[in-house]
Amino acid sequence: MLPLWVADMDFVSPPAVLQALHERVAHGVFGYGSDTKKLTEIIVERLFRLYGWRVTPEDIVYIPGVVPGFNLACLAYAEAGERVVVQTPVYPPLLKAPFETGRDGADIGFNRDTDGRFSVDWQAFESAMAAEARLFILCNPQNPLGRVFTRHELEKMAAICLKRGTVICSDEIHCDLVFAGHRHVPIASIDPEIAQNTVTLMAPSKTYNLAGLQCSFAVIQNEQLRKRFRAADKGLMAHLNLLGCTAAVAAYSQGQTWLDELLQYLAANRDVTVKFIHEHMPKIGVTAPEGTYLAWLDCTKDPALSRPYQFFLKQAHVALSDGRQFGAPGEGHVRLNFGCPRALLLEALERMRRALERNASK
Repeated sequence: MLPLWVADMDFVSPPAVLQALHERVAHGVFGYGSDTKKLTEIIVERLFRLYGWRVTPEDIVYIPGVVPGFNLACLAYAEAGERVVVQTPVYPPLLKAPFETGRDGADIGFNRDTDGRFSVDWQAFESAMAAEARLFILCNPQNPLGRVFTRHELEKMAAICLKRGTVICSDEIHCDLVFAGHRHVPIASIDPEIAQNTVTLMAPSKTYNLAGLQCSFAVIQNEQLRKRFRAADKGLMAHLNLLGCTAAVAAYSQGQTWLDELLQYLAANRDVTVKFIHEHMPKIGVTAPEGTYLAWLDCTKDPALSRPYQFFLKQAHVALSDGRQFGAPGEGHVRLNFGCPRALLLEALERMRRALERNASK
């Protein structure tokens, strides 16, 4: 079975990260001594260098993961039964967050343009916010669609939220994984007024393959929103992981060359995936992702693939993500992770092709 489902990469983390972890383990004492001061300085400098976004150390709130972050946002900014809006298809824990926190979840879909690209359904977006939405959880770059929203799109989303008094929680965990021709823009970096209405969630975990080390952070420039966010955990949130902090410092300060090489490799994997599907599985729709290492496959035009996840699992021995987990628009779709060695990727694609060929010959 080839696993191309979970949204983490198969690649070894940067050498600088491994060295820093070895040195920290050799220290032999594992208390609460995370060096957040150094990490905070690096994050503040990084956000300004990459995005021209000025934040202060006080704006940074450390959390063990982005998933706890958007669940905290639901608790902090919406009362029980109040509306929290997401755009679907979307990462399953994000889709479930309103319901798991006792809020009223509302999801809005995307439009599909003639070129296959997904775009914001502005009419649905405006209507959802008009219905007294307390929180909008944005996913950018978008998982599973691979969209990297433009500055214009983000400005328009933010303007609607500001008009309706809707707080924005922006999950930007894939912000470093953006391909040539596209640019990540943190929505809070656009304008001070937007920043005062936004909680931004980031982490080195997807970028440098550190998810198991549990080190993430929120950027909250509005003091009142920050206080409400901190208060929402009610003492239940874990301390920042010591080794996660060590890895984050090393990754952010010494991992750029590794990241540059990674992006080239991922871009080639993306192109291989899209080309192979277009040439050998033409009934499956796919649009080249603008960011992330995730491809969204539309199997709705192939009558043999009424349940594509089960088909490829059983007939090709390739484990993808079931599109139904991403919301109603995911019916008849699967998500493929191409963040793996190219030989494994090609083997998986070839297995999928052969399975379709065998099925067609029956």
